[in-house]
Amino acid sequence: MTLIRPTYDERTDTLTVTAPAPNSIDEKLEFSIPAHPSKEWLDENTEDHSAKIWSTTTGTHVYSTKLTAPFNDFFGKEVRLVYKPPVSDDPRPLVSNGAPDVLGRNASTCFPDLMPILVGNQSSIDELNTRLHAAENLTIDVRRFRPNILVKGDTNAPWDEDRWKTLKITPKSGAGITLDITQRCARCRVPNVHPDSAEEHKTQPWDALMKYRRIDEGITYKPCYGMLAVPKTVGELGVGMRVEVVEVTNKHRYIAGF
Repeated sequence: MTLIRPTYDERTDTLTVTAPAPNSIDEKLEFSIPAHPSKEWLDENTEDHSAKIWSTTTGTHVYSTKLTAPFNDFFGKEVRLVYKPPVSDDPRPLVSNGAPDVLGRNASTCFPDLMPILVGNQSSIDELNTRLHAAENLTIDVRRFRPNILVKGDTNAPWDEDRWKTLKITPKSGAGITLDITQRCARCRVPNVHPDSAEEHKTQPWDALMKYRRIDEGITYKPCYGMLAVPKTVGELGVGMRVEVVEVTNKHRYIAGF
């Protein structure tokens, strides 16, 4: 799936998805859909269905098989494309550190394993790269960890995000949004996969992270990078916005379970 490329056209508000065609160097698979479809468009072009994600079942809109049929050969099995609006009549409640008795309020998400947002710190990637370069003359970029929001700045110390509890993100003008940081993101081995070639490194960065980033008492057998978050307010984000750490804590502890 690393070779699947989504691109967004802001002018037409269109999402285009491409992938290499099986057994062909020159051809590619492709389809385009509205990035923010209206209810009327969804009613006309999709069917209501449900999807099971870990322990929860949630309502979805399923696109036509004609749209995704060419991708069946790419995956080696039948696949369907589904969509869930950010605001839904059938919200998928958060569990784990996002459960109401932990978060202190009701919140939901769409299709992520746990929380709707992953926040990364570029300084932490830079620090990790010093270790990787010294050990194996290797450097990686943050795309391997797939954060939705990447924080950059000279004032951000490496791994300072471990203490973040509340963030406020503001544009040059406007109210911005507030994020509740729920827990660290415990990592699997997917970051070993190169985001451009889809080639998997046998050991890194997994081995390096395992040596010094198994820091969460709630999930000691996995290393951590990034912080999972839940929006407290609604708004739009863009490159170059200001990030303010409003509150910090030393009590983050991962609660296992999906």
